[in-house]
Amino acid sequence: MPDGVAKPLDDGRGAGDADARVTAAATAGPPSSAHRRFAPTLRRQLLLWLLLPQLVLWLAGGLAAYQLAERYTNAAVDASLLQASRALARQLRPLDNGLLIDFPRAAQDVLEADPDDRLHYMVSTPPGAFILGNHQLPLPPAAVMARPPIGQPYFYDALLPPANDEVGARQPLRVAALFLRQGGRDDPNAVLLVQVARSRTSREELARGILWDTLLPLAGLILLMTTVIWLGIRAGLAPLLRLRREVEGRAPTDLAPIRLDAAPGEVHALVMAVNGLLAAVQHNLAQQKRFISDAAHQMRTPLAGLKSQAEVALALAGDDAQRERLRRVHESADRSAHLVNQLLTLARAEPDTAAARGSPVDVRALAQELTATLVPRALREGIDLGFAPVEEEGSPVGEIAADAPDAAGNGNGNGNGNGNANANAIAIADEATDSAAITTPTEAPPLVVIGHAWLLREALSNLIDNALRYAGRGAVVTVDVQRDGDEAVVSVTDDGPGIAPEDSSRVFERFVRATDQGNGCGLGLPIVKEIVERQGGRVTLAPVQPRGLCARIHLPLAPAT
Repeated sequence: MPDGVAKPLDDGRGAGDADARVTAAATAGPPSSAHRRFAPTLRRQLLLWLLLPQLVLWLAGGLAAYQLAERYTNAAVDASLLQASRALARQLRPLDNGLLIDFPRAAQDVLEADPDDRLHYMVSTPPGAFILGNHQLPLPPAAVMARPPIGQPYFYDALLPPANDEVGARQPLRVAALFLRQGGRDDPNAVLLVQVARSRTSREELARGILWDTLLPLAGLILLMTTVIWLGIRAGLAPLLRLRREVEGRAPTDLAPIRLDAAPGEVHALVMAVNGLLAAVQHNLAQQKRFISDAAHQMRTPLAGLKSQAEVALALAGDDAQRERLRRVHESADRSAHLVNQLLTLARAEPDTAAARGSPVDVRALAQELTATLVPRALREGIDLGFAPVEEEGSPVGEIAADAPDAAGNGNGNGNGNGNANANAIAIADEATDSAAITTPTEAPPLVVIGHAWLLREALSNLIDNALRYAGRGAVVTVDVQRDGDEAVVSVTDDGPGIAPEDSSRVFERFVRATDQGNGCGLGLPIVKEIVERQGGRVTLAPVQPRGLCARIHLPLAPAT
């Protein structure tokens, strides 16, 4: 029952160009997941612009806090060094011919008691000439030595080399230098240099402690502010998210305007522009639909007249050549009329049908009624058309069957028993006397779906029409409706030639046919797919062994009330 080999309809306007445009559009497609992941978003930019300055300010605050802590620790250490240098200077008394140093050993032990924070000292006179203490203590800079500030302390940083020429790192020191007048008889202007130093390690540890005590609360505050900002951005962008969900949740044919109350004020202009575009697209689609409908209606009358005249001329024709030409004219007119009807159905099934709410439809009753309607046509074409019984236990249903005599004249279908395959309870048989027998079936449980009855009827009619057109004389076509979980499955099975597996997906494209036989136009299966998908279902094709094809329509069942 194919309706679709690659024979695209060429309307003279460049089908190749159209295919190229479709291919280009498909290639452009939606952006990849990696591109979406790294694409800039409004939320990401807001977080960046709000959190980055906070991070910079946090780092700047940490640097300022460290410098401030270092300044205060330096001041504290300098004060202690100045106090120690003055205390040491008071132990030095000038004599007429020398210098009295009143510095007992116990006092030295107190100064040098802590090995981790040892206090270093040196007394020299003239400055640089060692008298007492640690002779490795670095002197003040040369400029200070050249013009010593008498009575004023001078503070500087220096590095103390390892003791006794040992190998090791130099120890950083903070040194206080105090220049004093010695005032001896021999040289009243002699200068005495008192130096007291302490390791910078304790000072740096104190500065780092102050830094961490400052930065940790600030870091907690930054994290709290970040959380508040993130929540605020999320709440502020929530209307945009609702707007996005409203647009994403729409059906492709839903061209209704977007509600402005779902969008924040900042994007009202954008929403209004999109609504204007949707209105223009809806207007263009309506015009296109009206044009197709009007053109099809205008063509139906002359085509019907052409068919009638061809039938009359065919009946009156004398010679065989003339009858063959008239037969071809009649087939062309019949095919054109079929194409017009298909275009009308396609136009009615498109744009705005899906926007309307469907109603409950019993697909089992619909399929059974439609099968009964098409039985006379199947009889005329020599095809056994029947409705399969219900497989549900306790719910038997009869079958409508048309058993057509085969070419050999057997009255049982096709001579091998196929004529009885579809005759269970209701039978319409074309026997030698063309008599009809009808048996009333047991009523089957309904299978209710939500949709448009006339559209579903068109879809199923196209499937059965395809089977009758392409299965061939003497074939068996069976219509079956069963329940599969939460779906109603309508299947049309035939034992005709079927279609190649590679054409199973292509036959759903418009104006694509999988065979040169018959007078189809390549729109039957596309119409079925269009209708079923707009009803929320899907269409599948599957081969039948040893030969044939089974087309299935899957529709979601209506929720139980």
